[in-house]
Order: sequence, then C-alpha cells, then structure tokens
Amino acid sequence: MRIFLYFLEYFLIPQICWTHQYLPIDRLPDWKLKNDGNIGPSYGQPEQIRISYGGDPSVSFVTWQTFDDTLQSIVEYGSDWKFLNQSVLGRCSVFLDRNKNSVWRYIHRANLTALVPGQTYYYHVGSEHGWSPIYFFTALKERENDGGGYIYAVYGDLGVENGRSLGTIQKMAHRGELDMVLHVDKYFGDFAYNMDESNGETGDEFLRQIEPISAYIPYMATVGNHEYFNNFTHFVNRFTMPNSDHNLFYSYDLGHAHFVVSSTEFYFWTQWGFHQIKHQFDWLIEDLKKANENRKNVPWMITMGHRPMYCSDFDGDDCTKYESIIRTGLPLTHGYGLEKLFYEYGVDIELWAHEHSYERLWPVYNRTVYNGTHLPYTNPPAPVHIITGSAGCRENTDVFVEHPPPWSAVRSTDYGFGIMRIYNSTHLNFKQINVAQGGTEDDDFWVVKTSEKHHRPFKHRDLKKLRTYGTHVPDKYCHHHSHCPMEKKKKRTRRHQHHF
Repeated sequence: MRIFLYFLEYFLIPQICWTHQYLPIDRLPDWKLKNDGNIGPSYGQPEQIRISYGGDPSVSFVTWQTFDDTLQSIVEYGSDWKFLNQSVLGRCSVFLDRNKNSVWRYIHRANLTALVPGQTYYYHVGSEHGWSPIYFFTALKERENDGGGYIYAVYGDLGVENGRSLGTIQKMAHRGELDMVLHVDKYFGDFAYNMDESNGETGDEFLRQIEPISAYIPYMATVGNHEYFNNFTHFVNRFTMPNSDHNLFYSYDLGHAHFVVSSTEFYFWTQWGFHQIKHQFDWLIEDLKKANENRKNVPWMITMGHRPMYCSDFDGDDCTKYESIIRTGLPLTHGYGLEKLFYEYGVDIELWAHEHSYERLWPVYNRTVYNGTHLPYTNPPAPVHIITGSAGCRENTDVFVEHPPPWSAVRSTDYGFGIMRIYNSTHLNFKQINVAQGGTEDDDFWVVKTSEKHHRPFKHRDLKKLRTYGTHVPDKYCHHHSHCPMEKKKKRTRRHQHHF
C-alpha cells in the first residue's frame, strides 16, 4: 500500500521526471505485508537483460526488468560460470508510462565496479524469486592481436518487425567480433517502432529480441522520433547510460574516442518545452570544450544523433531542406544550430540514422563539399557524416533521389548495418555490411589524421582549404538538369506547345 500511495502522486502529476525514482530500500511490497511464506511476487522472473558501458572500462551497468516487486535486485558474477563468487545489490524503480492502461514495470539497475579490463565475467541477475540464464561479458580493453582499438556495430531504426540485421549482429556479438553497439536511434534513435505501443509490450518484445546482443556487449542508445511518447519516457526509464540520469544526452570516453550523444528530437517535439533544447545546447558547449582540453589523450571526437543534417533521400525529411533545423537551428532565429557548433569544436565523425538507408558523405560544412582531391578523408577540413538507418523495421527502406547532391559519396537502400573500428589516434575504418546480399560490403573507407595535431577545432585555414578544393551548394544549385527550375519550366513549355 505504501508503494501504491508513493507512486499514485507521481502518476497523477503531469510533469516529466528526468531522473529514476528508486523505491525505498525499506519498502514492504503487498505480498510481503501478508506475512505468509507461501505468498511472493506473482511475476518475479527477470528478463530484458542489458549491459551498458559505465564510463570507465572497470565499470559496467546491468539493467533488467520484472513485472512485480522482487524486493531485491542482485547480480551474481565471477570468472567461472560454475562459481559466481561475487555479488552486488542494485536498486529498483517503478516505471509507469501514463498510457490509459499503464503496466507496472519494475526496472532493476546494478553497477559492477573494479572490473579487470580484458577479463571475462559470467553473471546472472535476479533474486530468490527468479534468476536469468548465465551470460558472460568481457570488460572492455583494446584489442591486442589483430590491429588494436575497439570494434563497434553502428546502426539505427531497428524494429520488432522485419529486424533484418538482428541475427547477424547477434552472431557477431557471440563470437567476440564486436566490443560495443552504438544504436543511433533508440539504438541510434527509433527503437522497436514504437516502444509505447500496446501499453509498452512492443518495447518489452524489442528488448527481449536484442537480449542475445545486449546481455553480452555494452548496448549504447540514442533517442529517436519513435520514442517521443510522453517526452521520451520509455527511453528515459528503460535504459541506463553513463554520466546521465535521463539518457537523452550524455558523453563518455573509450580508448582514443570521445563519444557525444544528443537528442535531435528536442527540435521537433517542442510541446515538451524549448528549455530542453537550450539545456542540451549549453551542456554540449561545456562537454565539447572539456573534450578539446583532453584531446591529446582522447583525440577522436564522434557525435551521435538520430536525424541527420544532410541526405539525398526522396522523402522530404528535414535533411533534404536547404535550412535543415538540425543543421542551422530553429526557424527564423537560427538558434541552437548544431553544424556550426560541431565544426567550431572540431568534431571528426557525425553518426546519424532516421533515413532508412545508408549514405556516406564527403567532408562537408555549411553546404560546402570537400570532394576536389584524391584523398578527401585524409586530414579532412570538415566533419565526415555517416547515415546508417537501414537495420530493418516495418517501414522498409527509403528511396533515394535519382541524382544526388554533391555531398553524397556512397549510397545503398539495402538492409544492413555499420562496423566502425577505431584502430588508434590516426586511423578509423568504417564498413557498411549488406545483410540483404548475404553480408557483402556496400562501403569500406578510412578516415586518416596523419598526426594528432589534426585532431583540433577547425580553423580559418580549414575553411580556406574547403573552399579552394570543395564545391559550394547554394539554395538554387543545379547539380542535374532534372533538378533545375528553369529546365523544368522549359520542359513544361515544350510539352504545352507540342500539345497545341
């Protein structure tokens, strides 16, 4: 009863809470109040197990769910699956999404600390009322025998239905071929399609489907437009990301890279308040500033957001507009635009999704494309944008315009996902795996910084280099006669004259 009253007030208040509201440790669930050893929680079996990076290789977060209060949230782990000799007690929060028939979900979180990088740990989660199977993970450590660095699966727009890339990624996780997942929409934006559907059952099913991945390697998520319900409440409450109470924007270092995750959705779902845009933008400035101060130690700077600034898809999305909101900021005021901010702080790679396709761009800034040299990705004078949103969902893949603008380097509409490997401070490789064609590679390219001095904020000399060897794309740029207003007008006139 005490728990019910505690959450009744929370449930009725129409504000959105961006922190996890943990249950009191000394609580007494209803089944416990009955003081009968024959009575316990009705649904105490843990499910939807997922681990995430804790911001340091010695720390991992473990998150799981039950449909009843089990009173305790325990992770037992060790280096031998037959002898799980260590344990940690976590905390539990209740998640009510404010749907009409809202389901009570109990989200459990525990932090594993003092892990030894490179060591494999076996673990299970639960309580005396139910335990998960035994899984394993290896505490993050740079690879030593095959080139070094870390290997990341990168993708977005993976759904419960038609998740075409899921099996391949699961197998790679089991084989130790991946170190981490970067999901650029609710997993790189757009999780499950949609997590809140059927009173959240779609979100439950999605998290069960990715468990063969997320129980073995860290699963790092980015919010997308399909998580919009109730100010992204499913995303806030179901995940545990480092250095954040809400998961909507956060950052972390791993190896040679600083990852910056932000919400592009604040710019489009403004009914939740414009203060969210400002709050995030102020945080981005401070984070990018600190990251640059540490660039000698962590040189690569990589951003992740759901909706891209540029694209060549035939769908009228924001990235097809001359003044993309994500790129230039809010309409009229141009406030809080991300392109200039990322350029001024020297972001190297920008990862996006939302478009259900794969597209690699030439280095580009302010619609000026660096494509006039034979080594455009060696010490590029602008960020490199990669859109990988074709992991598979019920909305199928998108169609490209026939003749893309000059910023488009490589495109594919087949289902697939990216593999990014950061070898060291100078070399980064990205591949796009085509699962529709049996695992062939749609793309394979390198971004090279010949020395650490090229990891820095872009300067005037970079702009000069960009303008000298690049192509500027103004509003009325005519990259193909089929896209030129005058050509279209002439064509209509000829048809009209021929008709008469």
